[in-house]
Amino acid sequence: MAIWGKFFGAAIGFLLGRFIGALLGAYLGHRFIDQRRSANPFFQTTFAVMGHVAKSNGRVTEQDIALASSLMSQIGLRGRAKEAAQRAYRQGKAADYPLDRELKRLNMALRFRRDLARLFIEIQLQAALVDGVLDDHERALMSRICAALGFSEADLERLIAMRHGERHSQTASMTLEDACRILGVNGDDSLPSIKRAYRKLMAQHHPDKLASQGLPPEMLSVAQQKSQDIQAAWERIRASKA
Repeated sequence: MAIWGKFFGAAIGFLLGRFIGALLGAYLGHRFIDQRRSANPFFQTTFAVMGHVAKSNGRVTEQDIALASSLMSQIGLRGRAKEAAQRAYRQGKAADYPLDRELKRLNMALRFRRDLARLFIEIQLQAALVDGVLDDHERALMSRICAALGFSEADLERLIAMRHGERHSQTASMTLEDACRILGVNGDDSLPSIKRAYRKLMAQHHPDKLASQGLPPEMLSVAQQKSQDIQAAWERIRASKA
């Protein structure tokens, strides 16, 4: 069963970037996976809903397939584990995939784990944004997924904004807009208000804190990188208000 912990630890770094990777490795790999192996629907549902998201606008593109295939390779899925992931992905693409039922089952498993549910949404959002655009079909599906897991439209908007900010900052120099998205603030907010948001994020995502919650040692660099991103976003905003 160690493959499941490996799946979550590697998947986050590949799909969700630095911060999400840390949390997914910490919570899923260490607690959720190890303690609830037999009842955990996360692995299958993740790949199945990824397939469903890919098919939401009518066709699965080469980018969609490449994303799923690269993820499977990145996390080292082989043999039966890889076959299970591929089978789940194909099931999710089917027109009769019971999305609402499967999301309800996942929600039951994650009902006391809001962070994990949010991570699931982030994975699906990354799949929806593989081409950099969230079209109407994908937007409606993400709203449906969020509602099923107890997240609001406002929550989804924040996740979308943060994902765009991280995505842009990973491919180019961080802009003021990227920095605001990462911290979840507006550029015209007061500096003290932005500083409070920055400190809150740093406190929540400090590597030592994540390690105390079960973050594997190999994932510490992921948490450290996220802390650096938060710090860089704060410095970028502070400089703009100097």
